[in-house]
Amino acid sequence: MLLLALALAGCGALPAVGPDYRAPAPELPDRWSTGKTAAPDDPASWWRRFGDPDLDRLVDRALAGNLDLELAAARLRQARAARSQASGAYFPTIAGGVSASRTHGASSLQSSSDRTLYDAGFDASWEIDLFGGTRRAVEAADADLDARRADAEAARVSLVAEVVQNYIDLRSDQQRLAIARANLATQDETLQIVEWRERAGLANRSEVEQARTNREQTRAGMPDLETAIAGALNRLDVLLGQPPGTLRDELAAARPLPAVGPEVAAGIPADVLRRRPDLVAAERTLAAETARVGQVMAQRFPALSLSAAFGWQAYRLGDLGAAGSGTRSLAGSLAATLFDGGRLRAAVAVQDAVQEQALISYRNSVLTALEEVENALADHAAARERLAARQAAADAAREAARLSRRMYESGLADFQKVLDTERTRLSAEDSLALAEASRLASVVKLYKALGGGWTSTENPS
Repeated sequence: MLLLALALAGCGALPAVGPDYRAPAPELPDRWSTGKTAAPDDPASWWRRFGDPDLDRLVDRALAGNLDLELAAARLRQARAARSQASGAYFPTIAGGVSASRTHGASSLQSSSDRTLYDAGFDASWEIDLFGGTRRAVEAADADLDARRADAEAARVSLVAEVVQNYIDLRSDQQRLAIARANLATQDETLQIVEWRERAGLANRSEVEQARTNREQTRAGMPDLETAIAGALNRLDVLLGQPPGTLRDELAAARPLPAVGPEVAAGIPADVLRRRPDLVAAERTLAAETARVGQVMAQRFPALSLSAAFGWQAYRLGDLGAAGSGTRSLAGSLAATLFDGGRLRAAVAVQDAVQEQALISYRNSVLTALEEVENALADHAAARERLAARQAAADAAREAARLSRRMYESGLADFQKVLDTERTRLSAEDSLALAEASRLASVVKLYKALGGGWTSTENPS
């Protein structure tokens, strides 16, 4: 008992060996080179800004059924169990057992006889955390748990962004297919007009074949769009955790692209450290590896262990527990490694290097995050300008096609002009649809770079 008291007193007095963790403070710019600095509205559920009920339902179903999220949740449960396992080293280990042994003496001995010894009792062992090895192990397990929690949130952020992006691709391809079909119908009418004019002697066979060529070129591009639509639907099915083909009937009808406001506020660079779960995971990994330096260092110091046993022994089963059958023991040991060829010292050096790698990885993750936000801001600004130009071009192309067709019907323009303006209109309308999808994709990219979709806004450290 005296030894135990001294051990507990020493455990409370001695600090844990190894470096105490301090969160790094990376150098960050005061503001982004482009974009607003105000905090975005509700970054946790940013996709609702699109105002699309179908998209909202898809995201909700993906969050409930995606297999990557289930995998991240399983890893989080593993980290919680590992933390409990590490903290269990604070407490003694107690075991109980019952045994019986039969002994047959040698016949040459006068006192030879057959005996059965019954033994029942409890054993306890306890290694005192004198130099903080267990404390550092628990500290590392806590940081690992935070990192796995952040990894789960990072998976959630990526999942939401991928669902939204594939939904945008689906609606964009459906819109482009509808544009192609509308142009195909117009080109069918143009072909009929040219055939009528040929019969009337107002057009030649070459003009008819040119009109037919124009129509078939439009038709040739439609299967690629249908394939892209099927691919987007199948990818959405997998993201929702269901077999491909499940959403085909539900999303088969074309819908307009989602709408979103003209600008997205990016906040300030310091907000990225709070809002991006991958940065939180990198920082928590650094904390865990720093704690493990102390855990390894503690192995170089003496270890104090206590053991105790209490039980009963008797030659008859009924005598177990009777007076005089009790046994007890109490022991303590203090052991230290005197020579190991430098293995423990090398183990500390190895962990120091691992901790240094975690620090470099964290710093690199911060720079990469800043780069992604800057690129996303630039892409978002360019997408807005590109959309405005494509809109103006599509409006002009539609008017030019309308005028050239009327002039051709009135005999004021040749047929080549009609073909050229129709091809230009199809290209301009298709480019406009792509520009609209590109602008929405830039919003997705920007919110993902900012860490949007994470329900927690505070770094666990």
